[in-house]
Amino acid sequence: VQLQASGGGLVQAGGSLRLSCAASGRTFSNYNMGWFRQAPGKEREFVAAISWSGGSTIYSDSVKGRFTISRDSAKNTVYLQMNSLKPDDTAVYYCGAASGYLGTFRRVVADYWGQGTQVTVSS
Repeated sequence: VQLQASGGGLVQAGGSLRLSCAASGRTFSNYNMGWFRQAPGKEREFVAAISWSGGSTIYSDSVKGRFTISRDSAKNTVYLQMNSLKPDDTAVYYCGAASGYLGTFRRVVADYWGQGTQVTVSS
């Protein structure tokens, strides 16, 4: 699976952005999809994930209630809608794909990774 993330940018605190991750190659609908982020000087961390069917989602505590993950199988794309952004959300955001247990994403594990897209939130 090849993954291409996009949609990052500079936004003021309180604003919104929507990230996209387009998949190609193997059957997109077979994979759970996740979003991760890495801030400067910090380890990559889990943000959100969605099951292959779209029926289950999980979030990190730091983004729950502000971010929403979704997928469009017709477009082979997973989205991350980010609202009420904070300066602490500033990071490079990555998407990942994996089969198996959805909760595995919490360990920052994926079978396939996309390149990152930079999100910068100014105060």
